[in-house]
Amino acid sequence: VLATRLSPVLRMHRLRVLSGRVLAQSRLDVQTVRFKTQGSVQQPGSKRFSTAEATAEPAENGNALSSASAARERSLTMETLNPNVKAVEYAVRGPIVLKAVEIEKGLQQGMKRPFEEVIKANIGDAHAMGQQPITFLRQVVALCTCPELLESPAFPEDAKIRARRILQGCGGKSLGSYSDSQGVDCIRKDIAAYLERRDQGVPANWEDIYLTTGASDGIMSILKLLVSGQGLSRTGVMIPIPQYPLYSAAISELEAVQVNYYLDEEHCWALDVNELRRAYWEAKRYCNPKVLCIINPGNPTGQVQSRKCIEDVLHFAYEEKLFVMSDEVYQDNVYSPDCQFHSFKKVLYEMGPEYFDSVELTSFHSTSKGYTGECGFRGGYMEVINMAAEVKAQLVKLLSVRLCPPVSGQAAMDVVVNPPQQGEPSYPQFLKEKMLVLSALAEKAKMTEEILNKVPGIKCNPVQGAMYAFPRIFIPPQAIEEAKALGMPPDMLYCLRLLEETGICIVPGSGFGQKEGTYHFRMTILPPTEKLKVLLEKLSAFHIKFLEEYAALQEPSR
Repeated sequence: VLATRLSPVLRMHRLRVLSGRVLAQSRLDVQTVRFKTQGSVQQPGSKRFSTAEATAEPAENGNALSSASAARERSLTMETLNPNVKAVEYAVRGPIVLKAVEIEKGLQQGMKRPFEEVIKANIGDAHAMGQQPITFLRQVVALCTCPELLESPAFPEDAKIRARRILQGCGGKSLGSYSDSQGVDCIRKDIAAYLERRDQGVPANWEDIYLTTGASDGIMSILKLLVSGQGLSRTGVMIPIPQYPLYSAAISELEAVQVNYYLDEEHCWALDVNELRRAYWEAKRYCNPKVLCIINPGNPTGQVQSRKCIEDVLHFAYEEKLFVMSDEVYQDNVYSPDCQFHSFKKVLYEMGPEYFDSVELTSFHSTSKGYTGECGFRGGYMEVINMAAEVKAQLVKLLSVRLCPPVSGQAAMDVVVNPPQQGEPSYPQFLKEKMLVLSALAEKAKMTEEILNKVPGIKCNPVQGAMYAFPRIFIPPQAIEEAKALGMPPDMLYCLRLLEETGICIVPGSGFGQKEGTYHFRMTILPPTEKLKVLLEKLSAFHIKFLEEYAALQEPSR
């Protein structure tokens, strides 16, 4: 642990060692390891071949042949690795998290630290943070997985009705069979019905619905269709900054061009269409921007876009012939009483046929967020509208390569869009569990904002929705210089120090993108209320200590 009053020389040495350990964990060890074959069974009359280093055999003159030159070189090394893979970065599970895992294992083995546990606030994994599953969802999936339970009186009839319907749509009436590449038909129809209810009658065609392995799978599939060209004609993908690192990672992997547009932090991370225009016309000089990605409610920023903002964005997309990708996985996570979720599709419909019949739009949803938090099922869907028929055929072909998304995840997705209705036996318990989760998240969103804004040097916008806070932090000039000397972003240094001294694992804002000269971190609001309060109090104390330490370093010696 870094002491507050270490001399600058000792502290610099300590941080060099620490940063070296963290960064080393993210590098691939490419040293050749030699193996000796042992005890191989050889059939009479056959020659033995080994993929390991060949065993030396005696020559006629009695000298052993050298085996060193026979060692097979690796085909895949860091030099031959696909450079697009090397360019991929995913901060949510980056070096800070690797360090947190190392510390956690050390604690389990009895290593002494100034804290008893690592609190992982780096990722939106609700159940890992202690959120309880929604009973009805688990009942339906259990019945689908083990149909013998359909005869058990322990399960309610409405859960059995849904399970039977899903199983009827599966090959051999088994969750273990492949589904169509687009997903189980009856689940796609349930999603279309859900969309029509959500959007107050806006029509939805079940054949425009595609089940996916979480929302991430759908986002990657659509980007694969869109990316093309070389040089100035290479596809540009407009993404919000700050952004969810899936987007920058996918753009790197597909060798597209990332086009940043900045959200307005001074106005609660609002999306300004003038900023979209600036980014678009600037990008036209070096690529072909034709994709516009929106995250609403926002990750990592937690804002909920207004209806007027969405209308402006869609008008801009219509004017510039942009393909719109609307990431709406947090649509159930709206906490501010002044905010309301508006789907891009509904707003587009209300803008009239000229827009609704022409703007190409794909929206995404998932089992992983909302009030269910079922990340492990990897369930999700996308709705694709105004895509040319021949292109949709290519999409189906692309999806067919991975056969189908997990059918258990599809079943979980069905329950998300087709929960118990009033009058059904499971409705009272379902409603109670749903409201318990959402009210707790709303309470924690408010608490996070209030506590952080009391700390000097931290400014946190209201957490209107989603599951994260993205506060701006002041980092003293001395700390910035120290981070530069260590070859890391200043907010990475901050988060590393926080982890080492308090056991709190959060993600530096540099992993999500931020305006030059500003520093942030992202933390989830998912831990139980009492644990979140402890986290915020420890973080507040650390920040004040951090500022005092570097302020003392700047005081002239007497």
